[in-house]
Amino acid sequence: MTLNLTPTANRVHIGFFGRRNVGKSSLLNAVTGQDLAVVSDVLGTTTDPVQKAMELLPLGPVVIIDTPGLDDVGGLGEKRVKKARQVLNRVDVAVLVVEAALGLTPVDEELLSLIRAKEIPYVVAFNKSDLLSSPPEPKSHEIYVSAIENHNIKQLKELLAVLAATEETKLKIVGDVIHPTNLVVLVVPIDKAAPKGRLILPQQQTIRDILEADAAAVVVKEWELRDILAQLAKPPALVITDSQVLARVSADTPLDVPLTTFSILFARYKGFLTGAAMGAATLDRLPAGANILMAEGCSHHRQCDDIGTVKLPRWIRDYAGHDFNFSFLAGGDFPEDLSPYGLIVHCGACMLNDREVHYRRKCAEDQGVPLTNYGTIIAHIQGLLRRCLGVFPHIQALVGED
Repeated sequence: MTLNLTPTANRVHIGFFGRRNVGKSSLLNAVTGQDLAVVSDVLGTTTDPVQKAMELLPLGPVVIIDTPGLDDVGGLGEKRVKKARQVLNRVDVAVLVVEAALGLTPVDEELLSLIRAKEIPYVVAFNKSDLLSSPPEPKSHEIYVSAIENHNIKQLKELLAVLAATEETKLKIVGDVIHPTNLVVLVVPIDKAAPKGRLILPQQQTIRDILEADAAAVVVKEWELRDILAQLAKPPALVITDSQVLARVSADTPLDVPLTTFSILFARYKGFLTGAAMGAATLDRLPAGANILMAEGCSHHRQCDDIGTVKLPRWIRDYAGHDFNFSFLAGGDFPEDLSPYGLIVHCGACMLNDREVHYRRKCAEDQGVPLTNYGTIIAHIQGLLRRCLGVFPHIQALVGED
């Protein structure tokens, strides 16, 4: 991935929902101008949510998601419907596709109530309007379209652009805590876990954010840091490190130089750093045998010493001095019932959009389950969390002595 590509997490997510054979997939293809979804008269052709990152004018970078029919039946059908409903947790805009001649059914009304409850911007697209002798005047949040005749497809896309338009967030990854001409040193280990030929997404995005703040970034490996700092005419404004080499980087970074980690920056960027800091502290009170959920937002190839499934559980056990029951999940699924868990340790969520992160955080909050992330709990285990939170004094004040 190059620096100028928009990450999936930063794209507008648009989900298409509806009962079977209302022309949902046909409408999606008409809107995108591509054959993204399989179209068939057979009920239940779309069996799982399918998503595609693309450019969609006049919106720009988007992720389009096609979902199974909301009226699917049988044991397997119920699972498909559940999957479709779960997509609501990560969409920024919902398109409810309804057959114009039938109007809203109880199934449609039920989903519409859920969309409204989640405060998701939406439009009801009455498809197959070409079969009506005279389409009625659309109400608010409604539009009459025809995927076959390409009727009102341009208008639908323009409506989606309006619904997706939100005030650009003022929150930066790091750009709001540095100043123009500042020098920031980034410590990036290049080991067997590093992707070949590129930097991982949080590192790429942080570099971009530094440049947009008119500051400068110097990228070094952990064993180069001490020498690089000695060569600088004046100390850097900030050192940012990969969490897995935090202890070494902290030892090599003078105490008067601010230090933090990519993971902590992303916890703040995603809106849950305060909770993550408080959540990490609950590890000190967690009894032996408690259940800990290790959650990742994406699926990737597991290394033999994988951070989420091997290293962190080992470090957590060593720190606590006793064992826990660890559960692991990766990808788009997130349990609705979190009550069995005493703690959730999440990844940096760089591949999840804001709505999905908010959903996961809110689920944990509503059920009273502490949630932290990889980098925050690593810093806590190593006694370095207060130091790493120094760039955010209002959050640092909530954390006791390491």
